[in-house]
Amino acid sequence: MHCRCGRETMLAFGMCSTCYTLRRQDEENFGGLREAVLERDGYRCRVCDAPGTGKRSIIVHHRVPGRSELRLMISLCRGCHARVHRTKAVLAVMPPLLLELWREQHPEGHDQKTLDFKRTIQPAAAIPLF
Repeated sequence: MHCRCGRETMLAFGMCSTCYTLRRQDEENFGGLREAVLERDGYRCRVCDAPGTGKRSIIVHHRVPGRSELRLMISLCRGCHARVHRTKAVLAVMPPLLLELWREQHPEGHDQKTLDFKRTIQPAAAIPLF
């Protein structure tokens, strides 16, 4: 007897420990919608299009923390998910979707996409020092 993923070791409900943990976490944290989000997004990161290679390689991100609705959840790779949560200030160019997700998580965050070196005011008049 094997789990759906192919492992021989069974824990409960005909699943291995990893599948059982993912199912339990899905019901507790994602309202049972985790798999539906992954299927909708083709098991790929919506920002960089990285494919999911393992059970936990693609993360389902809540756009509104704590609200498990299909339209408010999105699939992200580990790197993009970390950039959304751990970036404190945007000082480089980000893909538009990643920037939108970052702004949702950090509404008061500093967003410096481009530097403007054009002079907008006249320089002060020169004053002789000696």
